[in-house]
Amino acid sequence: MSQNKFASDKRAIADCDVCGFQYKLKELKENFRNNRGTNILACPACWDEENPQEMLGTYPVIDAIAIRNPRSDFAGLPASRSVTLPVTTVPLQLRAGEVTVA
Repeated sequence: MSQNKFASDKRAIADCDVCGFQYKLKELKENFRNNRGTNILACPACWDEENPQEMLGTYPVIDAIAIRNPRSDFAGLPASRSVTLPVTTVPLQLRAGEVTVA
């Protein structure tokens, strides 16, 4: 005689806790919230994977935007400034025609 208290047959059936239809017990999956089981067994149609946005704050997020030991620009270094070219003037001639508004 077996010492196991629960049925382990591959043909065991159970009800989906969400929709109430009968499925094989091995087809049902447990729903999780915040990485913890809720003890709710759901069929493949009702089961929803846990959304990662519901687990905000679970994992540390490092969003470093500051610079360690910042230095100001030094004008003596050519790489520290952008290359500026002198602007040359170009002669420009424009002609305006006549406009008649009726």
